[in-house]
Amino acid sequence: MEDYPRTVQEFEQRFSTEEACRAYLVSLRWPEGFRCPQCKGTKAVLVRATLFQCCDCRRQTSATAGTIFQDTRKPLVMWFRAMWYVTSQKNGASALSLQRVLGLGSYETAWTWLHKLRRAMIRPDRDRLSGWVEVDETMVGGLEEGVAGRQTESKALVVIAAQADGPGTGRIRMRVIEDASAASLYSFVKDCIDSGSTIHTDGWQGYAGLETKGYHREITRLRGRRKEASTLMPRVHRVASLLKRWILGTHQGAVAPRHLPYYLDEFTFRFNRRRSKSRGKLFFRLMQQAVSTPPATYDTMVKRPKPAIQPVGVS
Repeated sequence: MEDYPRTVQEFEQRFSTEEACRAYLVSLRWPEGFRCPQCKGTKAVLVRATLFQCCDCRRQTSATAGTIFQDTRKPLVMWFRAMWYVTSQKNGASALSLQRVLGLGSYETAWTWLHKLRRAMIRPDRDRLSGWVEVDETMVGGLEEGVAGRQTESKALVVIAAQADGPGTGRIRMRVIEDASAASLYSFVKDCIDSGSTIHTDGWQGYAGLETKGYHREITRLRGRRKEASTLMPRVHRVASLLKRWILGTHQGAVAPRHLPYYLDEFTFRFNRRRSKSRGKLFFRLMQQAVSTPPATYDTMVKRPKPAIQPVGVS
């Protein structure tokens, strides 16, 4: 059963203490009861308020160990408020707005928290797209949020897949790629789209050969006019337009290429859940994924190399 608050009032009443937040994490991390991360044992004793000890191998663990909350110095109550705020905002949150809402003393802390949450928006076992899928590339990016001056004005190449849902758009996938070569594009298609699907592309030669690899291909040869592209391949071009407006509006265009995958993850997470009737459902999904996402430090996120062909996005 999906268990989550429906309103901000319900959220505040339910998660006002550390004990309540921790109990919720335990229920999400071990929905069928405790399971030791080392030996997979199912019996444990509570040796401290926050620490479980496996009865088989005696390893000690907590509900936050091995998750994005590991080693946090801030209260879980504050983390929960951050996650509610991020998921309840229609267009997301910038680091500056999160810092202001939570009263964080450091912009760096707010920036780090947002990137940790974006990492948790990836679901590794997500389903591939299927049926009729439009695929195209676009240039995205600009200045980097949190970096002084105009140090990162370069853009990144992003390939987008948009699944048809009747006349509208269903789920999407995105990835930063080094180039629009056949190798880069096929790797994306293979990882993100079921074989047997019909892939609608323009006439770019990088998509040549998909027919020999288990896909059907529909080709629309565009003549360089933007209006024609948005009309003949409406879904993928609408998604690209919304992505750029979101980056420009919520983040003032301040996204560096090396951090762009995190933002693509968030945009995809939101887009694929845009029809959710409750913001609380997004909070619940993010919480579910947060307890299964390994921890990361500020340094590792800042030094993250520019990705090439690593999939991003969630279903």
